[in-house]
Amino acid sequence: MQPVTAPPIPERVRTLAATAAPTHVSISGATGPATPAKGGVDGTGRPVLLVLPGDPLYDTRDEPVVTVDLTSNRSLGEHELSRGLLKVQGWVQAVPRAEVRETAVAIAERCPDEALFEVLEGMDGPRLVRVDVGRVIYLTGPESGVLDAEEYLGAAPDPLMGDAERMLHHINDSHRRQLETALGSLLAAPVPEAWLWELDRFGATIRCGVDDPTLIRLPWPSPITDAESLEHAVRCLLCHH
Repeated sequence: MQPVTAPPIPERVRTLAATAAPTHVSISGATGPATPAKGGVDGTGRPVLLVLPGDPLYDTRDEPVVTVDLTSNRSLGEHELSRGLLKVQGWVQAVPRAEVRETAVAIAERCPDEALFEVLEGMDGPRLVRVDVGRVIYLTGPESGVLDAEEYLGAAPDPLMGDAERMLHHINDSHRRQLETALGSLLAAPVPEAWLWELDRFGATIRCGVDDPTLIRLPWPSPITDAESLEHAVRCLLCHH
């Protein structure tokens, strides 16, 4: 039986969303261009926007339809590169007062902003609104498509995402030469520049080059279920020479 080489698309998209930040929001029917957006994504996958007094969505009452652009980036040395773009379409709702603190804490982990402290104070300062998801358009390198709300919200991010990101950053910061040597052994050819691009319970993706990259997917023999096993798999990969 062939191993599963990559996460299911809904899981992949939810994982990207969990590491993404809003960049722009456009209101359906508005004549103006999309406006810059700040905020994050909550634990259920809904975009959360930090809106200031005077913003078009600040005093929202009738749940306008919006499209929020979410971008997930990866830093490779001095380069900040996009892992994927998500366009989340849905209806804007005010975050209920009882959920404001929990929501602010959730997005502060990925998208810290001093204005979040003002949100917690209430009054007439910044507010949080969230998007009730209708559908999600995803563009992730060569893959693109659409997920409906049930597919997107019914999935969950990679359960090893936090540990995987920590390991990935450590490899790229401290062990890239080992990675290049190991990959060169696998390919039987020199690899001048390699970065760990994606790491998940199904395998690892190595990016060769920055400007005109080649992506090489190396699946694990079977899906990994815990952080210790993932770390062992990464060590075996680096020692493959």
